[in-house]
Amino acid sequence: MDRRHFLQAPAVLGPLTATGAAGAASARPDPVRPRRLRPGDTLGLISPANASFEREPVALAIEALQALGLKVKLGAHALSRRGQFGGSDAERAEDIHRFFADDGIAGLLALTGGSGCARIVDRLDYGLIRQHPKFFGGFSDVTCLINAIHRQTGLLTFHAPFAGSTWTAFTTQHFRALVMAGEAPLLRNPEGEQGGDLVQAHDRAWTVRGGRARGRLVGGNLAVLSAMAGSAYFPDFDGAVLFLEDINEYIYRVDRMLATLRLAGAFRRLAGVVLGQFTKCEPGDGNYGTLTLDEVFEDYFGGLGVPVYRGAMIGHIPRKFTLPVGAEAEIDADARTLRILAPVVA
Repeated sequence: MDRRHFLQAPAVLGPLTATGAAGAASARPDPVRPRRLRPGDTLGLISPANASFEREPVALAIEALQALGLKVKLGAHALSRRGQFGGSDAERAEDIHRFFADDGIAGLLALTGGSGCARIVDRLDYGLIRQHPKFFGGFSDVTCLINAIHRQTGLLTFHAPFAGSTWTAFTTQHFRALVMAGEAPLLRNPEGEQGGDLVQAHDRAWTVRGGRARGRLVGGNLAVLSAMAGSAYFPDFDGAVLFLEDINEYIYRVDRMLATLRLAGAFRRLAGVVLGQFTKCEPGDGNYGTLTLDEVFEDYFGGLGVPVYRGAMIGHIPRKFTLPVGAEAEIDADARTLRILAPVVA
């Protein structure tokens, strides 16, 4: 699976380790653009969360990246396993450090998600990452790392497909445009794809509250993001455009996690909200009388006074956008679009 089915434990509060960047989260660093990925570049594959248990998914991941024109190097511990994790905490952090320090590696991409990134987020050497800025991507449980790295270093990171994701034409197009071509794309759900139906029934987006606004993109998986609350790695939401997605969570848990974000102050000064796919987020067995997702989202976002739209191609779905965490974007909730305002790679 792309993500764990249980709520990830929050990062432990307290001072950063000796390898961390003490006090870095107190001020917002200037954004740093990584170099774009070019054909012939080598991408380092890491397993910062779950292990890869079968050979074929790894082979398919490597072939997909090679089809993008990239070379691939597996981390020393990318195929390791300790329990469900891709190696010990120290080994998973070590692979990240080695690839950031290696000038022959153009970027890092997670093989898969699962759980465990919160176990290593306080083990990372953010000073090293700041000195060697490069592409870093993943989603789901890797929400923890892409937000932490941006918060601690200012490096723009990427809510991107895993190496082991389904690289559909839609997914590939959006990844290439943002990360390889250096474009500043307009992100819009596909329209007019009825598939034989009288009206479009899939990949629809709709407005919760209209309007336009600009702000920095932060967000990712709701369960993981809410588990970071109170830590030094929690995003700075002031003036941000928040994007959220999730999978396999009962609606009451979605409600509870949104309450956690609200209690942590995340919703006080948002510029806008983009809600992606909440796949298989249902009432659950024996849960009669529960709120619907529509009602939960209206309760938390309807009264914020900012533009909000729902249904964006973000999440645990085959066709997905690549989003730059920390980049300036414009939300148009009436048009149900998100525009990246400038190239996010150098």
